[in-house]
Amino acid sequence: NISSDELGLGTGMVVTENGYILSNSHVTGEKYSTCYVTIDENTYKGTVVWSDAELDLSITKVSLSKLKYVSIGDSKNLKVGEQVYAIGNPIGYEFRRTVTSGIISALNRTIKIDEDENTSYISNLIQTDATINPGNSGGPLINSKGEVIGVNTVKITSAEGIGFAIPINVIKPVVKSFKENGKFEEAYLGISAYDAEIANYLNLKNKNTQGIYVSNIMPNGPSSKTELKQGDIITSIDGNEINTINDLRAYIYTKSPGNTINVQIQREKQNFEITITLGKR
Repeated sequence: NISSDELGLGTGMVVTENGYILSNSHVTGEKYSTCYVTIDENTYKGTVVWSDAELDLSITKVSLSKLKYVSIGDSKNLKVGEQVYAIGNPIGYEFRRTVTSGIISALNRTIKIDEDENTSYISNLIQTDATINPGNSGGPLINSKGEVIGVNTVKITSAEGIGFAIPINVIKPVVKSFKENGKFEEAYLGISAYDAEIANYLNLKNKNTQGIYVSNIMPNGPSSKTELKQGDIITSIDGNEINTINDLRAYIYTKSPGNTINVQIQREKQNFEITITLGKR
């Protein structure tokens, strides 16, 4: 018997009628974790079926049907100044289902996270001044049409009126796969990379160059068997322009293990195309 006071509290949103729930990975835990989901005052046991700590998103399954679910919008053409609303459970259970309003303050923000002596970056974020407190994490950021355009995540606590959300488009292919197939087989490219903005900040590439910077190639991964090298700039995949890690993820999420992709790279002002067969994570 565990009380709600002993558990970490966050927010999630139902994305399919048969019980798939989108949230933050730091709220639900890693894949195969068990978490508890409260819907309409009833609490159910859920299983995390997909989680990405770097993206800070997860999907949890509860054994329910005929649920009302959110309307997912498009985060591609957002505008600074656009009205948005955040929904969640800030501070504690007694303040559940709180709605706050604000605007989109900025787009494509990158934040640095220092945790357990490790430094990581979350990039391509939506910045908003809609109040987002601890407990709002994993909840929806919605537009004036009621469509989800982001997933609320970490907040800078040293400043007021600065909250962040992960653009919804990056996770759409994953949600679609669970909705249509009841599973998601994640294709694996086997690299670590930095967004153009971070690579510029760290002086890793020419500031005039678009694309993402390949910082590491995983040993024995799909890319290690190709000509791709650390320091290469990936500019596009299959003709689709790639400038952020989320661009990369969103495209790879539409693929399956075993699929082949054509990666356009720039290396020392020369352009190459490399064919890579995706693996399975």
